[in-house]
Amino acid sequence: MSQNNALEYIRKILSTIPSDWLKLTTHRLDIYNEDQAKTEFTEQFDALYRADRHDTSTLEKLPTAYDYIRLGHPLSCVLEWTIAQQNNLNPNQVIGFSSRTMPILAVLRKNLIDKRNTRILHTNPLPDFFNSNDLKRVYGYNFSLEKIDSTEHISEYNGSTILISQDNDLTVFDHHPNVDFHIRIHPHFGSIILVNGDRNRHFIPDIQHVRRRESIAMTPANCFAALSSMVGEAPNVPSVSERKKHQDNVVDVIQSITGTSTTALLGSSGLSIQYAIMMGLVDDAKTNHPGKGIRFVVPPNCYGGTNDQARRVAAAVDGVSVVDLPVDGDNDMVNSVERVLQSIAKEDAIPYIIAEIPTNPRVEVPNLSNLRNALSKERYTPSGNPAIDPVFILDQTFCPNVQFLGDGKMLSSVRSISYVSGSKFPSGGKCTAGYCVANDLAKNLLHSIERHLTLCDNEATDLQVRFLAEQLPSMNQRIYDAYINTREFVNFINKELPEAKINFVSEELAKHGFTPSVFSLDLPTKGTSAEEREQYKRRLNKKLIDMMIGKIPGESKYCVSYGQLKGCYWTIPATSTQGTTKEEDKDYIARVSLSPNLNLEEHKRVFRMFVKEIKGE
Repeated sequence: MSQNNALEYIRKILSTIPSDWLKLTTHRLDIYNEDQAKTEFTEQFDALYRADRHDTSTLEKLPTAYDYIRLGHPLSCVLEWTIAQQNNLNPNQVIGFSSRTMPILAVLRKNLIDKRNTRILHTNPLPDFFNSNDLKRVYGYNFSLEKIDSTEHISEYNGSTILISQDNDLTVFDHHPNVDFHIRIHPHFGSIILVNGDRNRHFIPDIQHVRRRESIAMTPANCFAALSSMVGEAPNVPSVSERKKHQDNVVDVIQSITGTSTTALLGSSGLSIQYAIMMGLVDDAKTNHPGKGIRFVVPPNCYGGTNDQARRVAAAVDGVSVVDLPVDGDNDMVNSVERVLQSIAKEDAIPYIIAEIPTNPRVEVPNLSNLRNALSKERYTPSGNPAIDPVFILDQTFCPNVQFLGDGKMLSSVRSISYVSGSKFPSGGKCTAGYCVANDLAKNLLHSIERHLTLCDNEATDLQVRFLAEQLPSMNQRIYDAYINTREFVNFINKELPEAKINFVSEELAKHGFTPSVFSLDLPTKGTSAEEREQYKRRLNKKLIDMMIGKIPGESKYCVSYGQLKGCYWTIPATSTQGTTKEEDKDYIARVSLSPNLNLEEHKRVFRMFVKEIKGE
């Protein structure tokens, strides 16, 4: 079919798209085939286009696109498909980013690893935040920059050629044979990278992985606006004053919630803000401690995105390595911190510790006084000099209401930064934006973190900031209400199935503000061998989740979500959030997340049915 037919089809579906395509921040695992995630949606969407089918009910049945808003979603796939149609390309050669610089960094990273030269050509002035000196000094990227007046006479090059242009029209790309990647930057929506030629197809997974781990796809709202613009409808672009008003409100609320006085930084996702933290700290280390090794200390079974990102930074930046910090089960975070910091002191290296409190998925809280003492302890290098004190980077997504960093609080005497994924309680699941704050001892690090957040153009979008402004003021009350539901459900399960092992905070910890609404459920098992017992438990996990979703489809979802405004969410961390974690460190247990608004009695009734069935086996 013609390019005009494709645009006409897009015009039709813009009025019939499912509402979830604009508002879901995490994927539905019940319609998700991981091994086909990057192709299945687009293939079936293309079939609907050829059949001219565009009703809402048909679109709703399409399988989940990619796996997260970060990596991709229905509307980002539709946008990429549309641009591909306009340029006679395969859709996987077109990749959209919310960031205007991360696609450039994705190619630079790949070429750094592969030891390939990179030439960057640009027809317009590059964005002010594109800092080539920092990209070379901190990230280690090697490239040449050249401003050109025309694309007609681009010479051959021994390496990769990136062409950058800036325009409101995202459909027009240059297919010059000597251009490997054409990146088109839109001032409001983000950017699109086009991968030219079969010779560069092997870059596609690496570019997608940068989008997944260090940035996000173009947001649903901006994809919708870009598609609307393509069919001649004027998109709604928020004013600068609206952005400033919402951002000022968000910063004030975050300071109140966290008990801190430093300015909060807002990123497009939790991993976007974490990447800015990591690269900002690398920058600070290279500036103030040149030549010293940098050690990111990370729990091996923590959230897969954190684990993977840390190892990706270590693979790309000279002098950086990852040290495991066992924290769950038989391992105690305090003892692990003590042992690891002593070892790093012997190396005279710089320790940066990333940890979740409570831990995920076991929902454990260490002895905070002992943790503070372990972090504060003075250590010495082999030469007798004081070792560099650690920076504690706290992922407090499970308990964003707890004040760790404020004056007189538990981590106020240790250089500490905390960050939160905004797709959870801060936004009630309405956006992915994340934020970070620092205590007074670490506030001097925020400038470096902000510079790298800006360099990567990974700041929260205007709509994301508006969602945070709307949702953050009610967050603490929603957290408390969801905890009450969760505590009641946990107590009920303990009574109905006492053989199960539940990981949840104690009531004593809850009195001190640790009120998560997520718990892990280790179901009772049987068998004559460890393998049989493990397989039986995994079957029970699936049976329970399938029963909950099947009996309560309006509330129970098979999803990795947490902190939503309503419903109950079920997942197996080993097959979702721990996707890139080493197999031996994965947890094949059920993780359950409750909201402040759900029919708890119905969930109890179905769980009672489940217990009756397994006891009758």
